[in-house]
Amino acid sequence: MAAPISIRSLGKSFHGRGQSIEALRGIDLEIADNEFITFVGASGCGKSTLLRIIAGLESHSSGQLQLDGQPIEGPGRERAMVFQHYSLYPWLTVMQNIKFSRRLKVVADTVRHDGDIETADGRACALLALMGLEPFADAYPSQLSGGMQQRVAIARALMGKPDILLMDEPFGALDAQTREVMHDLIRHVHRLEKSTIVFVTHDVEEAIYLGTRVVLMAPRPGRIDSQYPVPLPAERHQDMKLSPEFLALKRDILARIRETSGMRSELEMLEKLSAGMRE
Repeated sequence: MAAPISIRSLGKSFHGRGQSIEALRGIDLEIADNEFITFVGASGCGKSTLLRIIAGLESHSSGQLQLDGQPIEGPGRERAMVFQHYSLYPWLTVMQNIKFSRRLKVVADTVRHDGDIETADGRACALLALMGLEPFADAYPSQLSGGMQQRVAIARALMGKPDILLMDEPFGALDAQTREVMHDLIRHVHRLEKSTIVFVTHDVEEAIYLGTRVVLMAPRPGRIDSQYPVPLPAERHQDMKLSPEFLALKRDILARIRETSGMRSELEMLEKLSAGMRE
């Protein structure tokens, strides 16, 4: 079972060249076992920074961050991360990329058991089938489309059976049709793997369709502004994006993003300037 994440009064500041920039302030959040939580907000609100702190790739400056009651002080096997850029090894085949992280563990072990290797091989084959990549097991990343490369990256992240899957705009570079396919795929993966997924995106529609809860962050400094439970069943399909409940929630979140980022006042200023030029 995935472990719960507890964040209390978390802050993050970056220091350099005689100045300090406060990136995050007063983050309080609980993420439950097997939850699919999505983060949205204007650029610069600290979504990716917070994700990297949970991953253990960044340290926090203040507050507490715990996983199953224990402090997070660096990367761990129970967490895996998928980035927007696929970060595949171009000299390895699809299957070799998927098995790479597991192979590192096997090599690091003082004793290598044939059973461990056999189990890893079975896991890799199962993930290959889940991602629909069986015909491309021996292909290299350069021979794959962007969507297929991201499937390989997700399979590689899942190879070690992580409790928590952290995803930083993983579908941001994909076209609209491929994104829809990936949305349904990652929800299917969530149901099968029973892992907790923390997903950062700029796309409000994506955040609602994927998540059980949407967390909206505001900038300067980055902080949690509001949270929205998603009123959709666990089994979802693309037509739900046209439902009145979905569209109403999308409007509410978009309006709040405009308010917290100052976009509304800037748009009003532009409208006034445009009106003055017409007079």
